[in-house]
Amino acid sequence: MGQNFSTFAFTDSVKEAQTRYGSRDNYADMELEPDRFTIGQKEASFIESRDSFYLSTVGENGWPYLQFRGGPKGFFKVLGPRTLGFADFRGNRQYISTGNLKAGKKAMLFLIDYPTRQRLKIWMTCEIKDVADDPALAAQLGDPNYRGKVERLFVFNIEAFDWNCPQHITRRYSLEEIEDELKNGNTHFLDLFQHTQS
Repeated sequence: MGQNFSTFAFTDSVKEAQTRYGSRDNYADMELEPDRFTIGQKEASFIESRDSFYLSTVGENGWPYLQFRGGPKGFFKVLGPRTLGFADFRGNRQYISTGNLKAGKKAMLFLIDYPTRQRLKIWMTCEIKDVADDPALAAQLGDPNYRGKVERLFVFNIEAFDWNCPQHITRRYSLEEIEDELKNGNTHFLDLFQHTQS
């Protein structure tokens, strides 16, 4: 977990709740662990194999906002040991996350892999760049084979991260993941599908 994670997550009111519900002693010990805010190979592989994640921001009115971001696998890139980025594709053009991040640069990312029941939380600050202002970065983050139109570039500076436990995560599979499993000879998916159709 690391001290920096607890610094961001464990406010006084959170510590009070931990005390009330009996988990404070465990988390107090974890706060003594060394800081971890540079990503290793495990985190990098996990991040770059995602085809989606959730981005949380807060508006000037103090209300949080959660946004789904998706693209081809690998669209979310590791740019350095504390830096991530992605090309933001045109969506419904409400620009809520973009506006929130222009007003306040703090963001939270939630990445989940349903088949392996892994999830990663990342606290970050964000810089938004116009594509024309940084052509080299646009080329690095873009994907010429993807149909989405890139409108801007998001660059995140990692402040803290933490892996969640897999408890309560229901396994789910994309069509691509099921097809890959079937190609590899795992008929469990076919059995499940046939059972749901009968």
